[in-house]
Amino acid sequence: MEPNWMARGLCANQPPETFFPSDGVGVEVAKRICAMCPVKEPCLEYALANRIDHGVWGGCSERQRRRILKARRKEAGREKRVGLRR
Repeated sequence: MEPNWMARGLCANQPPETFFPSDGVGVEVAKRICAMCPVKEPCLEYALANRIDHGVWGGCSERQRRRILKARRKEAGREKRVGLRR
């Protein structure tokens, strides 16, 4: 079952391969479409929460999503350490 925001995404009217490009130029094309999308944020959060490894989701490439997840893990670890000191 797809989340209800998916039908409202600009990607719904595009060929799926647009968001699963094989080169950097294709990634930029997909990111331009995402930039104007009304559901960009829930799309990105969906990809992060479900650890989707391929494609452009929420305007972010695979590499960008890995960096976001790494930064969030680092921040969560920092918050946990600060909480333990109190």
